[in-house]
Amino acid sequence: MALLLSLPSAAQSDDLLRNGELLLAAGGMSYIGDLNNQSALGMPHGAAAVGLRYRLDNRWALRFELAYGSVASPDKDYIRQRNLSFRSDIWELSGVGEFNFAPFGGPNDRLWTPYIFGGLAVFYFNPMASYMRADGSTAWTELQPLHTEGQGSQAYSGRQPYRLVQVSLPFGVGVKVRLSKVFTVAAQYGFRKTWTDYLDDVSTTYVEPSVLLSNADDGALAVQLADRSGEVTPGFSNAPGIKRGDDSLDDWYSFFNLSVGVSLETLFGWTQKKRCKLNN
Repeated sequence: MALLLSLPSAAQSDDLLRNGELLLAAGGMSYIGDLNNQSALGMPHGAAAVGLRYRLDNRWALRFELAYGSVASPDKDYIRQRNLSFRSDIWELSGVGEFNFAPFGGPNDRLWTPYIFGGLAVFYFNPMASYMRADGSTAWTELQPLHTEGQGSQAYSGRQPYRLVQVSLPFGVGVKVRLSKVFTVAAQYGFRKTWTDYLDDVSTTYVEPSVLLSNADDGALAVQLADRSGEVTPGFSNAPGIKRGDDSLDDWYSFFNLSVGVSLETLFGWTQKKRCKLNN
């Protein structure tokens, strides 16, 4: 009876090994938002991922990945007076479906194919900014606890603190090349559509400094980092209600990479042989 119950799981395990690949990817991340609305590839920063691809047939595959990267941007020259900047690490857990335009993966299939992908992801971000301490040294601080646009205050009751864990829709294009039964390489570029405008901590308007002083964990630092125009033009500050960002559009980020896929059968095929010996 125990042997009969083990057969389905053994068959599933064999199928996963036969059609699965371990993926290792490296590339870069870029950001599109209030501090960079010009270039989808502006200021790329390093990124990497590890994942699993499971081939359903020679056209369709499922891919699950854990990715890590970072995005950053200063204001462009034409809005230099605003003088805002940020950086943020991003952790992303995604599941996507891939569609191959040509039959791929089988012994008689094409050795390369373009493909498209799309799916769902959960990501963590945490925007930070650098500033100068009183002693002249430079430090980094998290921006979300400073509520730089009055989030969570009574004066701006419609603005709630943004969540650092969000959902995104990854989608994009790529090209796969089969080098052998063991190795596959792929180059791809994908966008992440998010539902937050605070990837860069910039979205709406400047607020009254007194609100920041009473609303943030460190009110004085919140005032300093909410309006940095005075660092460009000494003595200048923006009046409350002046546009700080554009809340009509959410922020995006992109991930472009080169990946290597290694057959799971090659990596873990020895477990099949060991199981066969035990059953015999």
